[in-house]
Amino acid sequence: MGELTDKIKGNVNEAIGKAKQKSADPKKRDEGAAQELKGKGQELKGKIKGALGDDL
Repeated sequence: MGELTDKIKGNVNEAIGKAKQKSADPKKRDEGAAQELKGKGQELKGKIKGALGDDL
């Protein structure tokens, strides 16, 4: 179950981050880039959990 949760959270953070990057405010764009990166990390964590069978 942890694998799926991490993947979903990662996808949500990536989507929100991409939307923030379209803002005219430079601070929001930077925030969006960081959030997208966080999402990619969460998704990777989910893939690793899946490969290891949630033994993390």
